Amino acid sequence: MSGKNKDYGGFLLTELTVALALLGILLTCLALSLNGFRRFNNYQLVRQRCVAAAQAELDSIIVTGNRISQENFGQLWPKLSVLVEKSDGTGQWKGLKLIKVKTKGKSFNKDVEIELSRYILVEGEN
Repeated sequence: MSGKNKDYGGFLLTELTVALALLGILLTCLALSLNGFRRFNNYQLVRQRCVAAAQAELDSIIVTGNRISQENFGQLWPKLSVLVEKSDGTGQWKGLKLIKVKTKGKSFNKDVEIELSRYILVEGEN
């Protein structure tokens, strides 16, 4: 039996080719999923920056009565824009001021927009 030569007819080459093709498919799927995670994490980072910027703007208005200067805002949160709206309170909130802060940013091709609002008591207006 030891003298017999078995001819596999290219079975080893076929098996190696299939294994390499499957490995290539798995690596491609891994790269695509990592790209998806990268996009998701970037979106969450921009969202977190928008929340931080809006909260800081609200805090600045409440504590100092003024907004953060555009120059400082641009240094702290580049690539973000901010819009502040002030209006009088209505209903049970009458006598207070409603402050709405909207921040916008961009994550790849998605727009991120956060709006925070708060009622504040303005000194000397009652």
